Amino acid sequence: MGVFKEFREFAVRGSAIDMGVGMVLGAAFSGFIDSLVTDILLPPVGLLYAKMNFESMFISLSGTMYPSLSAAREAGEATINYGLFITALVRFIIILFAVFVVVRQINRWKKPHQNPVHSMTKKECPYCCMPIPSQAVICPNCASQQEDKAGRRGSGPPKWRVK
Repeated sequence: MGVFKEFREFAVRGSAIDMGVGMVLGAAFSGFIDSLVTDILLPPVGLLYAKMNFESMFISLSGTMYPSLSAAREAGEATINYGLFITALVRFIIILFAVFVVVRQINRWKKPHQNPVHSMTKKECPYCCMPIPSQAVICPNCASQQEDKAGRRGSGPPKWRVK
């Protein structure tokens, strides 16, 4: 499975732990990512687009032209700051991708024999109706043996487990 396909699945489907890790890492990486975006990534892109600075790109709602965003703000003008929005969007995507890489590695460390996508997917135990990992053979909540894909519960007589 490709990294970008896993990234897309992570972004769409996440758990509370993954989101908590994302919040902490997002706060920790904020200064680093801010500098990466504003000082390294966006200046070459601005150079390609005729030396424009993304942070000074704006639209004045009254139609009055101002030389810079700070001049429009000093005049008390209402503006749509789409350059700041583009900068924030690039920061968000970089932080999201960094969090994905860290969570993906943590999932590999927890269960090296299992694909990280399988650890994020759940199924419902037919006996206790609790969510369990999709590849579970025995429910960790009620200790019932789960059916495999062929519909068999296992070979031999049923096993009873007592906690």
